[in-house]
Amino acid sequence: MTSVYRINYHLRAHKRDPLIEFIKSMLLTPFVLHATPTTAYSQSELPQLPDPALPLNLRRNSDAMRANELRYAEIMADVEALITEHIEMQEKGLEKYSRLRRLVPTVGTFFTPLPLREAFLYANAKYAISSRKYVPPSFNDIRRILNTAQARSSGSLVRLITFDGDMTLYPDGQTFEEDNQIAQQLIHLLRRDITVAVVTAAGYTTDVAKYEARLSGLLQCFARSDLTPTQLGRFYVMGGECNYLFQCTPESRLVYIPEQTYQSRLLDWTEADIQRFLDVAELNLKQCIADMKLQAQVLRKPKAVGIIPSVPLSREQLDECALSTQQCLLQYNKASSPDQGKIPFCAFNGGSDVWVDVGNKLIGVQVLQNHLGFSPRETIHVGDQFLSTGNDIATRTTCCTCWIINPQETQEILTELIEELEGKPTTASTPTETTL
Repeated sequence: MTSVYRINYHLRAHKRDPLIEFIKSMLLTPFVLHATPTTAYSQSELPQLPDPALPLNLRRNSDAMRANELRYAEIMADVEALITEHIEMQEKGLEKYSRLRRLVPTVGTFFTPLPLREAFLYANAKYAISSRKYVPPSFNDIRRILNTAQARSSGSLVRLITFDGDMTLYPDGQTFEEDNQIAQQLIHLLRRDITVAVVTAAGYTTDVAKYEARLSGLLQCFARSDLTPTQLGRFYVMGGECNYLFQCTPESRLVYIPEQTYQSRLLDWTEADIQRFLDVAELNLKQCIADMKLQAQVLRKPKAVGIIPSVPLSREQLDECALSTQQCLLQYNKASSPDQGKIPFCAFNGGSDVWVDVGNKLIGVQVLQNHLGFSPRETIHVGDQFLSTGNDIATRTTCCTCWIINPQETQEILTELIEELEGKPTTASTPTETTL
């Protein structure tokens, strides 16, 4: 049994986030002990109940829910304190000795404190988490709470906000439409002199027209807005993870910025290094197609290679291709000779395909930070791919992040961020002190 458990855990590890799992486990105790379902009565018994019993029962339920809200809030305050202590240890270079690191060994870097208690109360007022008696606080509950906490913490600090494209600003494989309400939110951010960038895996090399086509609705909204040329110039697109940078012009068009002006770090990779690296990735992807008998083709680009299915593939098949290629390329980089460049890369499950890109979004965001002069605590990246088979997770080591799952959630987190920028965040109820 033990070995089977370990195998299953290993196979599912790429679908877990250690910090979220830790918070879930902390909240499970009050749920199990205190979120007790109300007594059930048979239909024949209900008419015999005295009328005053029903209001009393409802009052007891209300008191129990408020008490459970307080318990959850206290736990979130305790986790908040752990994160604050971890940040203090980071500043001294001693983060590996923090209590949070001992409890969650793989926890990463935090660039701002997170007001988790306040964020929980906001989420609880919206979703009534503490009122649930059969379903405990879930992965998505905690993910949204962390997003709200980050928005509230970063509201007065943010100067650069970056976004994934597919499933963050627009549906997978589609374009940014004119009626997309996120456009007005991005315009609002640009008016406040915040730099906005799309950091996407879409790699159309330097073909400006293809990037403009994907963002056509947004660019049309820019053209009709009252944004000044300086404000429009604060909108960027980084394509191919980190390989192709474009800037918005006063005419609401995109113009390519030559990499020599900002990417000295990437110029250390020779073209021969890149092509040898892609050869290895392509060979492994072809082996995956053969081993699993997939109906798919391999597409090679100048700085990327991927699998394009002719029929939909299962998530498990896509994950296998991504994880297998990750491992293969890690071994290749480790075995490379000193005179042969070690290529940073991203091999990820794109939801309907699999891609390997030279470079990653960590470098893409760092390029923007260095080029524009922004620090990690002044930067937020919003994306939907924060599992180990995704391509947004790398950004966690260079900036604050918000993990969304669709454009609707992007709109919600931008609403919260803008409210914080305006100094009028939505208030949440405060739990009444209850004797436990």
